[in-house]
Amino acid sequence: MGKKGNTFKDDPLNLNPLDREIQIEKLKAQLTKIAGENVIFGESPGCDPAVLKAFLEHVLEFESQVSVRPLDSLISDGIDMPVPEKLDDAALTVKLWEIISALADRHLFLQRTDHLSDRELYTWLRDDALHEEYEGFGVMMGDWHLDVLGGCSEEDLILSMCFYASDEERERWAAEFPDFPMPPSKKPPHDRDRLLPQPEGP
Repeated sequence: MGKKGNTFKDDPLNLNPLDREIQIEKLKAQLTKIAGENVIFGESPGCDPAVLKAFLEHVLEFESQVSVRPLDSLISDGIDMPVPEKLDDAALTVKLWEIISALADRHLFLQRTDHLSDRELYTWLRDDALHEEYEGFGVMMGDWHLDVLGGCSEEDLILSMCFYASDEERERWAAEFPDFPMPPSKKPPHDRDRLLPQPEGP
């Protein structure tokens, strides 16, 4: 009886153990070159070589990834963002939610948007926020949060206190910063945040 070999199902890439070991060593060498110093690769003795290879490939992909602008990621996937002037209000709202959904698919989630109209939010995303570079965007595990009022400018703080802060937060802020021009508390003019995609729970 002849020796039974691996089937395509068992080894879809047709890699025998030696081939896989060679590729693992190449991956380690590439990671060491990127790090520019000796790298310690810790692995359990019983680690499946296929799992180790897949892990090292993921690490290499992340370490090789330059900073990425979310806008470029969208464009590379064929998602266009026309200038706002080319879209009427209905078309712009549809496009805005397409962008919001596409960003959520990439684990980028918006926060505190209810003070902006659809047109204002779309314009801010297109012309400003999505030009910010994110290291490992689309590769690194985890979620990113894009807070419209995250710039901590005086204008951001005023809008935050006006539309989003609780009474307790406003009181604490006023006590800590008595010279701050505390605005009156108002209900945001738009109702979008409760509909925004959210990260999946643990």
